[in-house]
Amino acid sequence: MLDFISIPMGFILKFIYDNLAFQNYGIAIVLFTVGVKSLLLPMTIKQVQSTSKISEIQPQVQEIQKKYSDDKEKQGAEMIKLYKENKVDPAGGCLPLLIQMPILFSLYYVISQPLKYMVGKSPEIIAELYGLIPHGAGNINNMKDLSIITYFSSHPEQLSQVSHLLKPEDLLNMSFLGINLGDVPSWNPVNYITPGTDIHSYLLLLIPILSGLTSYISMKYSTKNTIKASGAEIQTAIQNNMALLSPIISGVIAFTVPAGLGLYWIIGNIYQFLQQVFLDIFILKKSR
Repeated sequence: MLDFISIPMGFILKFIYDNLAFQNYGIAIVLFTVGVKSLLLPMTIKQVQSTSKISEIQPQVQEIQKKYSDDKEKQGAEMIKLYKENKVDPAGGCLPLLIQMPILFSLYYVISQPLKYMVGKSPEIIAELYGLIPHGAGNINNMKDLSIITYFSSHPEQLSQVSHLLKPEDLLNMSFLGINLGDVPSWNPVNYITPGTDIHSYLLLLIPILSGLTSYISMKYSTKNTIKASGAEIQTAIQNNMALLSPIISGVIAFTVPAGLGLYWIIGNIYQFLQQVFLDIFILKKSR
């Protein structure tokens, strides 16, 4: 469905992997994330400026809503007039989010199906390779591409038997700081208290934890100015609830997807935090 985005994205990620990331999948995701966020920076600046202006005129908005509470048509006309006078686009803050959502969904396909989108293997070849993997060996939540890479990376001696289908260079280096980015973190606490649990399971657990934590810090910081400017109790409560709900959702989802996607969120959250600090110092303060 999103192949028109996933295919070029996979090509770009493979180019970064081969030429800039020292053939390390984690470094490639970090560089890709920074690149995507940097390309969206001009739109993000407009979004932040628009959000800041909306917060500044919030008292006037509330005054109009109160004054024309019985005349919705007049209320709407006055609101439009207020936005025009202050050069505010109420929908302006949505554009970066609308662009990032298909990128996020497409990245899920690229990360969970790297043989298809990065290496260029056909679904038929992937299905044939997956059928050659012993049942239960190297299978990751029925994710064929990742299961193939995991299995043959652990059994390189088997590559000679499938050399017509798979080359050693097709097996991407998914290890990043001791974490296999193709694995999916386990949400079951039993897996972490069972004797003999390997260190990789605990390292993998860091992905959803850091995903939720960095999301909370980033959102809390980015909304602090909006909350102060609005002064509205209801809006403040909504912002506070979002600052708590969004990290929880992010952490929960990170338990259901490959760790590579969680890494994308973590780097994106860190970038967003640093970006907001930059905007506060060099953009918003200058406009005030």
